[in-house]
Amino acid sequence: MRTATRTPLRAIRAVLAAHGAGAGRGAPGGRRTRAGRRARAVAVVGALALAAAGCSDSGDDKDGGAARSSAPAPGGSDVVPHTVQLPKLDGQKLKVTAVWTGAEQKSFTKVLTEFSRRTGAQVAYVPSGDDMSAFIGSKVAGGDPPDVALLQQPGALREFAKKGWLKPLGPDAVAQLKKNFAQGWQDLGAADGKQYGVYFKATNKSLVWYNTKVFEAAGVKAPATWADFLRTAQAIADYGVPPVSVGGADGWTLTDWFENIYLSQAGREKYDQLAQHKIKWTDPSVKDALTTLAQLFGKRELLAGGNDGALQTQFPTSVTQTFSGGEKAKAAMVFEGDFAVANIIGAKARIGSDAKVFPFPAVGSRSPVVTGGDVGTILKDGPAAQALLTFLASPDAAAVWAKDGGFVSANKGLDPAAYPDDVLRTIAKAVVAAGDDFRFDMSDQAPAAFGGKPGQGEWKQLQDFLRNPSDVAGTQQRLESDAAKAFGN
Repeated sequence: MRTATRTPLRAIRAVLAAHGAGAGRGAPGGRRTRAGRRARAVAVVGALALAAAGCSDSGDDKDGGAARSSAPAPGGSDVVPHTVQLPKLDGQKLKVTAVWTGAEQKSFTKVLTEFSRRTGAQVAYVPSGDDMSAFIGSKVAGGDPPDVALLQQPGALREFAKKGWLKPLGPDAVAQLKKNFAQGWQDLGAADGKQYGVYFKATNKSLVWYNTKVFEAAGVKAPATWADFLRTAQAIADYGVPPVSVGGADGWTLTDWFENIYLSQAGREKYDQLAQHKIKWTDPSVKDALTTLAQLFGKRELLAGGNDGALQTQFPTSVTQTFSGGEKAKAAMVFEGDFAVANIIGAKARIGSDAKVFPFPAVGSRSPVVTGGDVGTILKDGPAAQALLTFLASPDAAAVWAKDGGFVSANKGLDPAAYPDDVLRTIAKAVVAAGDDFRFDMSDQAPAAFGGKPGQGEWKQLQDFLRNPSDVAGTQQRLESDAAKAFGN
């Protein structure tokens, strides 16, 4: 472990302790780890999770599926830095897509509005839905792809680049990227030696949020290990509240469960090998991880609604049902990333009092930390698209969303003062200080056909596993069959 990463880890443990994770409840020695596609060795930021604590808007847009225009609007932008020169683009139109809806869409729209103010370009935003690959594929086939898409999967970026759908970044965007981002984030946005993407938003996917009223009533505390987690869950079930809420209707949540267990149990090297399909899904390490996950999924009383109920629960509901109703909530805990904060607030729960968080429990010697992120890419080249990517790579764009909360950036040029509170500032500084030291979501690194599509690949096989957790061997075989087809090996 490099000395450079130890200071941020100490800062993060302090933040978690201050927000109820509890001293001594993290990984032994603070050795939380993650790695990127090409950054292999390492320990990093465990508390990015609380990055959304400043989020104040959780409602879904009633017109979330409709295009939203961000035409130049009157008024200034005094609080937003102007560190990058953008061209005048009066009269040019730009179509942008991402998965964001609700509070996230509102904040991103502010980013696009700032871009419009500076350039004069007219920007329309359309949410893609969860299946970004299908959305982009249909638009490309119809001859009308969006100009810019923010993808959630490095695997999708590489796949789109191979198909010739993506356009390389121009010199201005590359200059901002090299100036403001660590090499590991640059590598994640590259394919075949060309730079295609800018990681505008980062997230942490290794957290368990819990209802403090239920925990207090049941007489339990935040667990540090997987064994403690199962004992805590059983104690809560015995008290009379379903302990764990699982959003199994959204298959991506199940990949996150698997990845956190696998990273902690199998370790970094195996994680990297499986992510690239250099070992098969029939490997004994996968058997061990699925067997461990079955310790939870195989006990109906530990899941809110049982296995069938979990399979019918979408992610937003999995969060809100954990915090609606105080100690009479439908569940005590829910696992997912920092983005869950918007849904927690939507349930009228207060972060730090009604809702607290602890790191994903250690299955092996260390608690895992798996990250995700959204990468801006260009599908239709032109001055406006290149200018937007240049803007997204600058501290200026990050500052617009940062002041809203619910956002953390790996942009080292962003002034920490842009964040709305000291918690976010501390976490953001640690994220930047971590440099190349992170591990990215495994399913997001896979071809979309395996790791990123509803009703197929990992999403489907892990939903089937949730339905029948005793079928470890069969699940492995089906995962391997799907992976071999998607990876072509």
